[in-house]
Amino acid sequence: MANSIFPYTDRFGVLEGLPAEPMADADILALLADLASKEDQRWEGGKCSGTTYGGDHEHYAVVAEAYSHFLHVNTLQRDLCPSMSHMEYEIITMTSDLLHGEAVTQLDPNQKVCGVIGAGGTESILNAVLGYRNWAQSRGIEHPQMILPDTAHPAFLKGAHLFGLELVVVPTDPVSTLVDPQAVRAAITPRTAVIVGSAGNYAYGTIDPIEALSAIAVETGVGLHVDGCLGGWILPWGQRLGYTNIPVFDFRLPGVTSISADTHKYGYGPKGVSVLLWRDASYRRHHYFVEPDWNGGIYASAALLGSRSGGVIAGTWAGMRRLGTPGYLRKAKAIFEAAFAMQEHVRSHPELTIMGDPSFCFAFRSDEFDVYHVNDRMKTNGWRFNGLQHPSALHFCVTGPQTQPGLVDAWAAELQDGVAYAREHIGEQPRSGSMYGGAGLSPAELASARSESIRGIGMFIDLITDGPPS
Repeated sequence: MANSIFPYTDRFGVLEGLPAEPMADADILALLADLASKEDQRWEGGKCSGTTYGGDHEHYAVVAEAYSHFLHVNTLQRDLCPSMSHMEYEIITMTSDLLHGEAVTQLDPNQKVCGVIGAGGTESILNAVLGYRNWAQSRGIEHPQMILPDTAHPAFLKGAHLFGLELVVVPTDPVSTLVDPQAVRAAITPRTAVIVGSAGNYAYGTIDPIEALSAIAVETGVGLHVDGCLGGWILPWGQRLGYTNIPVFDFRLPGVTSISADTHKYGYGPKGVSVLLWRDASYRRHHYFVEPDWNGGIYASAALLGSRSGGVIAGTWAGMRRLGTPGYLRKAKAIFEAAFAMQEHVRSHPELTIMGDPSFCFAFRSDEFDVYHVNDRMKTNGWRFNGLQHPSALHFCVTGPQTQPGLVDAWAAELQDGVAYAREHIGEQPRSGSMYGGAGLSPAELASARSESIRGIGMFIDLITDGPPS
């Protein structure tokens, strides 16, 4: 495993301290260009799920040049870089426009959508969880609860762990993959701070019944966060293109109090930027941090992080301005068309079942054989799925690289080959998978298996951060 994580050790060794002599600029840049070129080949062929959402090197070049002008800037020092305030505001307002922020003011002229930029979807979610905890505590709820579907992103669990909220997890329907609004309503107590819905969830790409959740939020006075980290920057274009399986999930619904949307996914910006939108500034202020008495001066931050590079802000802004509405619509149309065509090829195999009613991102399982045999076979042809569990399934998030000519045809042929391979290996253990061995275990055995899994993943994280073994 260490060799696959650190494949370049033999080529240029491993530094265990600062080098005695500096490396020449030309050598550094040549080395990095070579590494990037080789690693980009992993996704350029279009067989990799998610990860690289645009795949357009011309676009990346413009974003990278914009980034380079501000990479040295610390966005905390706004007196030195007032341009950051301008660009951040426009990133937030462009995201708000996409998610119908104007509907908030139309409903209540005293409210206006606002936002904050974080370092990715996890920070947007953490900022939201922190904001709702503090909002609930300001209303006298000492130990707030958060209600969420079992498909919600683990960042919500991380937020509950860090900020001390009680989690109430509601199961989802195994066929639709959606949360049951009646079960959510039944779970609400006087301590509920917020309920969560996804648009769409990571595993299956499906959209929770946000309209029904909105009605519950209005009725009970709790917050409703819509996790649009994955879908927030592509589903609205699908609505404009007329796809009927994308319901309203944004600020047009009166109970939606916040939405997270990653610009570094289908916004096609540099990695490390996400937007958290709030229905009104009165919510947003609850995750501000201000320390007025520090001997280093008054310290304040709007979100969890302090220092941030201005490069990611400039790169994000440049990418959004460069594409505009026509560019985003063009890219979205190609992605949706590829995704629906790929799903039809899955449906052509009676052994495979698409989970729920997805759009740009989908998953499939099988009742006839272990679906990870399909993964084993297609991996030999360069395909990179994301493996799911409970139940075992394969997930594919369609992005720009899948829209290149011939890719959907390759998917059809190699999926057929993968299904044939899986039929031939029924009853055998696949080489790949998520977590096996859970079926039929007692509660104590399940707890032990989960503990061992956590321990093993911890060792893996140690391995990727501690360097190659000596």
